[in-house]
Amino acid sequence: MELMKVVIFATLACLVRVECQTPALTTNYFDQYIDHFNFGNSQKYKQRYLYTEKYWKEGSPLLFYTGNEGDITDFAANTGLMYEFAKKLSAYVVFAEHRYYGESLPFGNASLQTDKLGFLTVEQAMADFAYLIKFLGMKLGDKTPVICFGGSYGGMLSAYMRFKYPNLVLGAIASSAPIYSVANLGDQGYFFQDVAKDFENADTNCPSLIKSAFDKIGQLADQGKQGLDKLSSVFKLCQPMMAANEVDQMYGWIRNSLTILAMLDYPYPTNFMGHLPAHPVNVACSYMVNSSNTLDGLAAVNAIFYNGTGSKTCSDMYADYMPCADPTGCGNSISWDYQACTEVVLPDGTDGISPSMFPKLPLTPDMRKTYCEMKYNVTPRTDWLGINMWGDDLGSATNIVFTNGDLDPWRRGGVTNGDVGSVEYYLIKGGAHHLDLRGSHSGDPQSVIDVREKELETIKRWLTDYQRQNIKKRRKKKEPSSYFRAGL
Repeated sequence: MELMKVVIFATLACLVRVECQTPALTTNYFDQYIDHFNFGNSQKYKQRYLYTEKYWKEGSPLLFYTGNEGDITDFAANTGLMYEFAKKLSAYVVFAEHRYYGESLPFGNASLQTDKLGFLTVEQAMADFAYLIKFLGMKLGDKTPVICFGGSYGGMLSAYMRFKYPNLVLGAIASSAPIYSVANLGDQGYFFQDVAKDFENADTNCPSLIKSAFDKIGQLADQGKQGLDKLSSVFKLCQPMMAANEVDQMYGWIRNSLTILAMLDYPYPTNFMGHLPAHPVNVACSYMVNSSNTLDGLAAVNAIFYNGTGSKTCSDMYADYMPCADPTGCGNSISWDYQACTEVVLPDGTDGISPSMFPKLPLTPDMRKTYCEMKYNVTPRTDWLGINMWGDDLGSATNIVFTNGDLDPWRRGGVTNGDVGSVEYYLIKGGAHHLDLRGSHSGDPQSVIDVREKELETIKRWLTDYQRQNIKKRRKKKEPSSYFRAGL
């Protein structure tokens, strides 16, 4: 494959890390087949990847980030653990962008047209990663061991790469990877139950106060123009609400902000997906408890995510939030919406009963099926990842570390114990969504410090075993076979 190299050095912001040691990354573009599984289609596109060889020494490993559902620069700026490990392992670091996200668009600006989305699959993205790893191996040396890293969907992909390409991937660090729930295994109501649990843990009164505010929104929406004007004023909408049926958009908009606060409930301020304070769930609940009325409190909570810098004078709930096949939030991503309509099974919506914190905003499998057929002319294959990506049958899996934070609402959707095959599992107490992948910070709980040390020790063990195996292979090649030793 042809490599088009564009050397663009961009020093990524180190955000709130204790030490600003993030190296400059070089941006490259690699020619990938649009369709890896059709030999009659030789079309190619440019896949973007970022790399640094600052720490690399010949014979050392390649640390490879399997890109998520977004611009790869965001993940490169928020995965400081890889740079820290690279320094200790003298490793080469690569962040590979997922097709149909960021700049890796197979059909350019037309990529998100419905008739062009068919090449957006987990399998095609993994084949991209595999070809890129193979190319990098030729550059660095065929025996270069590769360790995949990823968080959330990226963590799923890291585990999948070890499942499907063990010839290329020595091991994987899969953080906050809900590999069971996306394969349609288990109760899909767990996610919002655990979001509510995070708020309850912050303050036992918090969920009921939030529920009360949602109830007031519904009551005001039913009061006609006066009630709608009140809602528009309290939530500082750029465009006032004009009809009662807009209440579902407001419900989804607010529910999405509560979801993000729970997922990114980090112990220090962050700029990932938004400008959030330390312990944002605690901050949110303090607003609810100390507000003179619950509606004003919920508006203040909502602004934590949508107006974290305080620079916006008003909010556009339609621009901020797009209802989609993923009730936990698509951002404004058509690509992720499409993936949720095909292979990736996402949790159900909220029924207004369980958990009681949220309003009635359901999304059942049948509702998702209808939506996907109408919007993209596709029907979700809810059993496919369970078949193609092993489901929960991990008995033969090796060299994978799964981690979860106990504050992360995705936790119950993935591996939650170490009693599965030969994989390792670690729970991070006080940890939110893939906290372990972030760079070291003075606000880190001891639990994540300990888990990172275990991850590094595990990688070193994989590398030692790999080197021993290679030595044995080389020795065997040098020894004459018993056939020739016998003089036959």
